[in-house]
Amino acid sequence: MRRTLRPRPGHAAERLTGLLALLSNGMLAGAFGYALVCIVPTFDAVPLPVHLAYRTALMDMNGIFMQGLMGISILASAGFALALTDRGRRLAAGAAALLTFTSFLVTRLGNVPINGEIRSWSATNPPADWAERLQRWQAFHDVRTAVAIGAFIVLLLVTESAGRRRRDHGNPR
Repeated sequence: MRRTLRPRPGHAAERLTGLLALLSNGMLAGAFGYALVCIVPTFDAVPLPVHLAYRTALMDMNGIFMQGLMGISILASAGFALALTDRGRRLAAGAAALLTFTSFLVTRLGNVPINGEIRSWSATNPPADWAERLQRWQAFHDVRTAVAIGAFIVLLLVTESAGRRRRDHGNPR
């Protein structure tokens, strides 16, 4: 006879925060990864005036959305860490929240100031060191992309661990 365990207190909060953390961090890692492999190479493939016009338009569209997504990712990851009961999983989810927060800091302190500079450039007469500034932006983008992907991978592992633990203890939920 199969014995069914009742869901433990906080189980719903763990599942909800885990799903929200996975969704938001997956979207964040996906957006940064897509920019890395598709958008940035496209910038490099077009003439500089087109590059700068498109980059500026993209900043206008991305600014609020990406910062909001980063905020949700940080809060959801932290909430997931707080909802977990296992110490190892709690630490891992906390690490994911710190990684996501790191991607936010890199963005705010690295990419955003350079974006502000780019907005002031003339498309036909950029500053003499424009290429170095764009390389610096790219270095910051590489870091935030790697950190966001790392946070997502940690959350995938934590979620899988939580699901395995529930299955091993006879609770299929």
